[in-house]
Amino acid sequence: MNQEWIKEVTEKTRELMEAPSCCAELKAAAQRWLDAVGTDREKAETKAYIKELEGDIMPLEMLIAFARSEKGAAVFGERAEGVAAHGEALQAAGEKYCDCPACAAAAAILAKKDQLLK
Repeated sequence: MNQEWIKEVTEKTRELMEAPSCCAELKAAAQRWLDAVGTDREKAETKAYIKELEGDIMPLEMLIAFARSEKGAAVFGERAEGVAAHGEALQAAGEKYCDCPACAAAAAILAKKDQLLK
């Protein structure tokens, strides 16, 4: 794997792990990947990390539906409708995923997926 890509993905991985919106499972996968870089486990952990990223990044249609649900109202409170409207605006602009710090970092990492899997 190209050292420049590793550096970029490592930086984004650290951003991801610091994001309040990053779930515990993704933080654990990110840490396992960081620990495996440069070892014989790197390839396997890269595949596992990408799988976790793909499973955790929030598609906008799911964000919008969640924000308008009872659970979403409990999580977002008075901001729930604003979150849904923001998701709709992103969708209208052609975006596919939530732009919270965790999802933004995940999207940046996934943009390098093909290079990472080489």
